[in-house]
Amino acid sequence: MRDRHRSADRAQARRDPRGRPARATAAARVAVCLTSAAVMLTSGVGWFAYHWVNNGLITSSALDALRKGAPPKLDDSVNLLLIGLDSRKDMDGNDLPREFVQQELHAGSSDIGGYNTNTLILMHIPPDGGKVTAFSIPRDDYVEIAGGRGEHKIKEAYGIAKAEAEDKLRAQGVKGADLEHRSREAGREATLATVQQFLGVPIDHFAEVNLLGFYDIAKVVEPVQVCLKKPVRDRYSGADFPAGLQDLNARQALAFVRQRHGLTGGDLDRTHRQQAFISSVTHKLKSQGVWSDLGKLQGLFDVVKKDVVIDDRWNILDFARQAPNLTGGNAEFHTLPIAGFATRKGEDVNLVDPVKVRSLVQAMIGRRPPTPDQPPAPAPSAAPADARSTTVDVHNASGVVGAAAAESKSASALGYRTGQVANAPSSRTTSVVYGKGAEDAARRIAASYGVNAVPGAGVPAGHVLVTLGIGFTKQAAPPAAAPRPSGGDAKPGGSAPSPVPSDAFQGDAVKMGGVPCVD
Repeated sequence: MRDRHRSADRAQARRDPRGRPARATAAARVAVCLTSAAVMLTSGVGWFAYHWVNNGLITSSALDALRKGAPPKLDDSVNLLLIGLDSRKDMDGNDLPREFVQQELHAGSSDIGGYNTNTLILMHIPPDGGKVTAFSIPRDDYVEIAGGRGEHKIKEAYGIAKAEAEDKLRAQGVKGADLEHRSREAGREATLATVQQFLGVPIDHFAEVNLLGFYDIAKVVEPVQVCLKKPVRDRYSGADFPAGLQDLNARQALAFVRQRHGLTGGDLDRTHRQQAFISSVTHKLKSQGVWSDLGKLQGLFDVVKKDVVIDDRWNILDFARQAPNLTGGNAEFHTLPIAGFATRKGEDVNLVDPVKVRSLVQAMIGRRPPTPDQPPAPAPSAAPADARSTTVDVHNASGVVGAAAAESKSASALGYRTGQVANAPSSRTTSVVYGKGAEDAARRIAASYGVNAVPGAGVPAGHVLVTLGIGFTKQAAPPAAAPRPSGGDAKPGGSAPSPVPSDAFQGDAVKMGGVPCVD
């Protein structure tokens, strides 16, 4: 666990997330992520960074629990998940001073808090340069939580798992800081596994930041310039800004990223605020030469060490070599689409189409999965020799409408004979079972889902039965076979991102490298 036991675990309010979340605190994770991105992505400055990385950095091994079942990597690209937590606690679990919470954070009582991950941003960094693509996951997306925990808002995965672990650990006599640290590790594992399952891509690294961490970082870099398309005033977040360009201090920065009331898109528009703020901070750090100011660097690094948790396999120095693509503007944020709104378990949620979401994400980063409303990729010029003698049956145990039909079409496009397409009882795992004479074909098909093929006495000779589990991910062809986009961003040796319609996402993209104007 290394430094995990002092992990930023100490940063959350103690409450059962299964209750109604405290929405006001959403700002924390927002700014936090921005800070996390801006600071951590630019922290590799030779000797100084080396010593910073190796002295007092808070780390977590939460990713270890995911690696075995993760979708296979297709190249040396890096998928980084930024996690922003709600909290009105310090890193030791103590309440922040009431005056500070109410006046500086404008976040109500210190007694209110939780473990909701109100900011989740996946950043895809290509292996050999090229545009960095980031995806914001709306916090209220109603998804299957990893670990057989049923459907909930994606932001609740952390808190639900933490509460479960806390109950078990407390029964074993664990208490105090150790209880907090160990139960929070369970929360991280659940969040990482849920996002990986939802998006269908492996998560290589993560950074977790809390509310206080954002404020501390904002204090170091203030003032930060932002731009609004129209004036806003919101008593809930404390946002009171005119239209146009303006400089914000740390308190105002929190209000800027927290506001959702009065915005046309509510939470979804707030996501764009988060993205714009990250862009503004990284732009400032570069344009004002912050990286040549050792005093400010020291301040940033001290805050990161105090308020940020990263995975224990993250080599910051290696990662920093790709930082110029982020600070230089060669990065773009997208907000993942929702399918509508609904009420579930008494709460307002975002309905989502997991297959469509995975399709968009994977197409943008070069994995290109087929979806029910998107024709399957054309078959290779030479189909497998045994394809025409192999029948592929597809059963849908994923709960995603149309998934089996889409996978069956995909198999047919590869030259396999179309078999039975049917629904099956819900299953958490995808399986590939074959009958006599179909072993080679089954192994190829199983590899495309990242699982192993096994023989089955109940499967007819010459047949392969694919059962799609919850969160199944169909892997793409090798990168070399992927078509290159017309934009020329593709680099030798890496997968070529595939452009998708600009209106496929929720709202306009936010480009880094400047001060974008948002609602």
